[in-house]
Amino acid sequence: MAPADETEGGRPSEFALIEEVFAPLASGADGALMLKDDAALYRVEAGCETVLTVDAIVAGIHFLPDDPAESVARKLLRVNLSDLAAKGAVPKGYLLVTAWADDTAFDWIKRFAGGLADDQRRYGVSLWGGDTVKTPGPLTLSLTAIGEVPIGGMIPRSGARPGDDLYVTGTLGDAALGLEVLKGRLSGPGSEDAAYLVRRYREPEPRCSLGPRLRGLAHAALDVSDGLLADLGHICETSGVGARIEKGRLPLSVAAQRALQGDETLFPLIAGGGDDYEILFAASPEKRAGIEAAAGEASVLVTRIGRVTGPEEGVTLADGAGRAIPLKQLGYRHF
Repeated sequence: MAPADETEGGRPSEFALIEEVFAPLASGADGALMLKDDAALYRVEAGCETVLTVDAIVAGIHFLPDDPAESVARKLLRVNLSDLAAKGAVPKGYLLVTAWADDTAFDWIKRFAGGLADDQRRYGVSLWGGDTVKTPGPLTLSLTAIGEVPIGGMIPRSGARPGDDLYVTGTLGDAALGLEVLKGRLSGPGSEDAAYLVRRYREPEPRCSLGPRLRGLAHAALDVSDGLLADLGHICETSGVGARIEKGRLPLSVAAQRALQGDETLFPLIAGGGDDYEILFAASPEKRAGIEAAAGEASVLVTRIGRVTGPEEGVTLADGAGRAIPLKQLGYRHF
């Protein structure tokens, strides 16, 4: 696509923007060709397969228009790295598509690139290519992450078996509660709790250190993006099984616990609010020791929250007495 000759809204033209802001993100990635070609080269390691995942985020839907540019960049990259982690893949690089709204300032774009640069160093990835265009709005960003697994090593959604244990990493509900804080609908948490919850919404923590260690241990896995119960439903549907989760086993941060103590009606956000980006996985009870060891090596909290059942039970959330807890909505719906 030919670049515009003129500079609009204080931004450089297309090619100048790529050279000044985004080409440095490709430094050190030989196959990226410093973003000076129409494609990139990728050489797969011997004995490995490529894992690809893509997610798009839109201002006003997946992030708030006044969220810091650096946080938006980190969220965009991390939600994709979370997908790779859940598949047991090691991240290698990514492709980026940016559709800049007319009112996106050049300083915002530079800070966005700075957020990507920070996370590239943290997760050992680099930019390999992409596209940049203009849109009347809203600001829309799409990222394709590329990872590797040994041949046959990817952890699918579809491998859960009746009798399997169900596990989740980290804590649940923080991001959904953080969004409530940002929207002014949750005023109970103190300043420290509020800051923690907002950070969990804006900057998820992909479990890249644990994902590859789950190969050979987990039968099925995915990352929790739409909500715990909704995403568990995806595993159950593709695996032809049911599942039973125990409410008392769900891992909660101290901030989330305090929020629930003040308002128990917030619980649906824990089970179905979404944006957790934790790994939900099923594994045989015989693998408990191996999973505990993998969690320790990765320094990631892993909690056993239930079990896989026959398909006739569906997805059930149970209280301490074993009674099913009804919920109006299991998770976030895109349409």
